Amino acid sequence: MTRSERRSFLLMRHADRWDLPKGRVDPGESDLECALRELEEETGIGRDSIDLDTSFRFEQVYYPIRKKTGERDHKTLVIYLATVPDRVAIEVTEHLGHEWIEWRPPHDIQPNTINPLLAAVADHLGRPDA
Repeated sequence: MTRSERRSFLLMRHADRWDLPKGRVDPGESDLECALRELEEETGIGRDSIDLDTSFRFEQVYYPIRKKTGERDHKTLVIYLATVPDRVAIEVTEHLGHEWIEWRPPHDIQPNTINPLLAAVADHLGRPDA
């Protein structure tokens, strides 16, 4: 998310959807280490360029269907909130593109994971301590 007067958040373009920079945790890696690594790998935004909000952590378990096997997968989504000063240049490496979306909740992007996350962010940002 940007800290500028007109806040916005980043989504990455996949062939069939918009999603957040994310990925699987490597062995011996914490959830936060994974999030920071994936952010840099997928966008070029390094740890030194962000301001991590240590009071926000979103976790959700969901069960998508694997495309290759048709079986249900068990996934735990863990998302952290970080800001950058403004819409920084993105180095797209693993996706078709990206977009900075203006922050105007409520958002209707993806009902199972992104919408609940953005609702939690809106709630968090509305708190006096955020």
